[in-house]
Amino acid sequence: MEAECRVLSIQSHVVRGYVGNRAATFPLQVLGFEIDALNSVQFSNHTGYAHWKGQVLNSDELHELYEGLKLNNVNKYDYVLTGYTRDKSFLASVVDIVRELKQQNSKLVYVCDPVMGDKWNGEGSMYVPEDLLPVYKEKVVPVADIITPNQFEAELLSGRKIHSEEEALVVMDVLHAMGPDTVVITSSDLPSSRGSDYLIALGSQRTRGQHPERLLPLNDHMGTESRGSCESGCRGAPHARRAALTASVHLTGSGARGRPG
Repeated sequence: MEAECRVLSIQSHVVRGYVGNRAATFPLQVLGFEIDALNSVQFSNHTGYAHWKGQVLNSDELHELYEGLKLNNVNKYDYVLTGYTRDKSFLASVVDIVRELKQQNSKLVYVCDPVMGDKWNGEGSMYVPEDLLPVYKEKVVPVADIITPNQFEAELLSGRKIHSEEEALVVMDVLHAMGPDTVVITSSDLPSSRGSDYLIALGSQRTRGQHPERLLPLNDHMGTESRGSCESGCRGAPHARRAALTASVHLTGSGARGRPG
């Protein structure tokens, strides 16, 4: 019998729609992972709507929840998955938790989606507070094993622009140098040879002491009706995180596996 594979998923929760933990939990359960969902925010709906209301957790509230897990000795994880948050202190405290969990389990894999913003009509903008960017660059990305930014987020983190696949390679090398062994740029505005209905994603995996292995390009078909849709865009990143998480189970050679669905 294969060992249980448990994931701590620290992401957003919305009442209406499927983003963050609402999007990630069920698919990962179907794949056989046990999911402990810790909500970084609780919103009425995602912030692409004209209006949204809700609560944002801070570091003290995060530590209170995590302390409850520790007191019951159930803070044992194979993976940590993080996504959307809006509070700088919360994000910095996530790093403390990841470090502690890695001390307990040296094989733990941390998958980070540095959710900060995206591009619309060629122009990028952040939809989280700007003070999160230095926390991601200086604290979060260096402890991550896998990161899954979109093109705009990869440019923010690296300080470089992407206009071609060659420039994307340079950006991924910069991100590797910051810490992560696996970099997946989950979406880009680079043109696809298959036409405008396809979205280009790019990937790179570094093995210690070796040059990165490139996965270029990855074409994902998009129906023309969904292109430019905020809801569709918000669903894309959780899909990529789930794919990266599932692949990382095999890439790390860990004995723990998700149970067959």
